[in-house]
Amino acid sequence: MSQPITITNEDILQEVKLSCKIPEIVEQIIHRKVIIAAAEVAGIKVEVEELQKAADQIRLANKLDSAEDTWKWLDKHGLSIDDFEEIAYISLISGKLVKHLFADKVEPYFFENQLDYVGVVMYEVVLDDEDLAIELFYTIKEGEMSFYDVAHKYIQDVELRRKGGYLGIVRRQDLKPEISAAVFTAKPPEVLKPIVTSKGIHLIFVEEVIQASLNQNLYQKIATNLYFGWLKVQSQQAEFNIQLD
Repeated sequence: MSQPITITNEDILQEVKLSCKIPEIVEQIIHRKVIIAAAEVAGIKVEVEELQKAADQIRLANKLDSAEDTWKWLDKHGLSIDDFEEIAYISLISGKLVKHLFADKVEPYFFENQLDYVGVVMYEVVLDDEDLAIELFYTIKEGEMSFYDVAHKYIQDVELRRKGGYLGIVRRQDLKPEISAAVFTAKPPEVLKPIVTSKGIHLIFVEEVIQASLNQNLYQKIATNLYFGWLKVQSQQAEFNIQLD
């Protein structure tokens, strides 16, 4: 029978060092301290009922359906009940801090950057031969082949071929500038003249342009992005000392 292995706090710290994850962990620690300090300055309070709800959401996210599941999860991660409450607390005040800092900034930001949130429904075939791409473009324009037929014949990726080159709803920032310029000035439904990039020759069908609207999902996305931008700046400005002894 093999000898039991004892793992100490020092062993764990040493493994963190050897895994070269200290910078990542230090960044997370700074984030947490910045959030706590900012929430305190803002006078953000947490009610017991809110904390319980946040804890329930964490249990749900981790599929902890029973008290036994929760205890096993805590034990697996070396966490105490107090640690679990702190996780819930940080999650809760983070959400409140986002609202406190950016509730009145999301809408102006959206209107200032509205073009970035316009989307297009597009299909794409990337070829190596420019002459072939031009030939296929005119073949589609003249109705001799459909874009789907071209995609089915020339796309190598099986899943993309099955979708006829469908890329879904694509935003401006998802595209190379030379492609973006053509796509967002298209008059759908329209097949664009082949566009040459470092990736190849792009044959693109623009099915629809979707104008941006500030729905709940986009509101939350913008608020979150503004928050993480703020958190990054605050963390970079923070002064700290690391003591590992």
